[in-house]
Amino acid sequence: MAAKNKIVYICSNCGFESAKWAGKCPDCGEWNTMEESVKTAVSAKSAASGYSSSASTLLTRPLAISEIDTEDEHRYHTGLSELDRVLGGGLVKGSLVLISGDPGIGKSTILLQICEYLGQKLRILYVSGEESARQIKLRAGRLGVSSPNLRILAETDVQLVVEHIRTEKPDIVMIDSIQTMNFTDLNSSPGSVTQVRECTNAIMRCSKSLDIPAILVGHVNKDGAIAGPKVLEHIVDAVLYFEGDRQMTYRILRAVKNRYGSTNEIGVFDMGEAGLRQIENPSQAMLSGRPTNASGTCVTAVMEGTRPLLAEIQGLATTSGFGTPRRMSTGFDYARMALILAVLEKRAGFYFSNLDAYLNVVGGLRIDEPAVDLAVAMALVSSLKDTPIRDDTVVFGEIGLAGELRSVSHIESRVSEAYRLGFTRCVLPYHSMKSIDSKRFSGVELIGVHNVREAFDACVQ
Repeated sequence: MAAKNKIVYICSNCGFESAKWAGKCPDCGEWNTMEESVKTAVSAKSAASGYSSSASTLLTRPLAISEIDTEDEHRYHTGLSELDRVLGGGLVKGSLVLISGDPGIGKSTILLQICEYLGQKLRILYVSGEESARQIKLRAGRLGVSSPNLRILAETDVQLVVEHIRTEKPDIVMIDSIQTMNFTDLNSSPGSVTQVRECTNAIMRCSKSLDIPAILVGHVNKDGAIAGPKVLEHIVDAVLYFEGDRQMTYRILRAVKNRYGSTNEIGVFDMGEAGLRQIENPSQAMLSGRPTNASGTCVTAVMEGTRPLLAEIQGLATTSGFGTPRRMSTGFDYARMALILAVLEKRAGFYFSNLDAYLNVVGGLRIDEPAVDLAVAMALVSSLKDTPIRDDTVVFGEIGLAGELRSVSHIESRVSEAYRLGFTRCVLPYHSMKSIDSKRFSGVELIGVHNVREAFDACVQ
């Protein structure tokens, strides 16, 4: 008897399937994520025959871990050291990498740019479901990409794409984007949960079987998460996010998952007319144009993986024109800012209750490290008192609810980066002084403080 198709509802956030529609997903609790999909049923006879045939002929066998050879492990360098850093040293053969970000952030641009370097020795298949071959040629000309080993395929049928990959056997495959790919056998529209999941699985199986690395471009929804099922992030080997405001030039490439490297590394780029330009000295770039002898600004040292970065924190406290003071934070957690303001009032005697408070991290950075707490507090107090913090001072430390300063990690890396850029004073928690060799930084004055008020006195004296 022929199998019948049935309608199911799949959560676009977690992939949960239900026979009935619900406003709230029973599994993950998200609202308005249940999408209708047509599921093709498999008859019991065909399912049983498929099981018996696969069980009767075993094509693979379990291997002892000592039998597995990893000496031929090879990484392709992309020509962009910042991208190689985020990938963990380069593109691993047979890996599946997902690059996601807001529209216009630079996802397609960075793929075309690395094609010029990779195309010198490798054959690349660039599959586009959003642009025609002529449009890609025009953009490649603007970016200076003219490698003869770059082949363009404008196709959305994933089965045809897989056949092209198996026929041509390129060294690298790029799919732009996975949400435009579709299975003709499925009745759901491209970009739906079922289509994205099945298309990614098909490309993954082809990539792993031929040992070809594949880079996928992924769209994001209105909340900033990757569009499609959550299982998409589980299938791929690495997930890279492009961060930054489209109105600003700086772009941050961050790894949130990487099976072949660290997830704490970031790459910093500058978007220009000729594409993305990597910034090998991001601290200097972030501090360019910093005002001198101005209140409400403070420099801090943050850690992004193994890389220390100097960032400028700006605070503004001004008289409120409304009954309820306004609070605004850009690049820093709003709830954390409210906590710091409460500690400053209760423990240090700096009152912001009748003032508007604004906070900004210069350069489009988004910082969530607790070591930035002290710099945030110093910027706000400096604006409150209209007293500038010394230009040669770097501040970092975590603030506790009792107003005390807690020790932070990677002290020597932070101080070394500050010293390299010409800063001669570091205000840090007193308990962190024992974890640093002051003899290594003879040109830097290290000032250990116990609480917020001591820190402000040390910053302005």
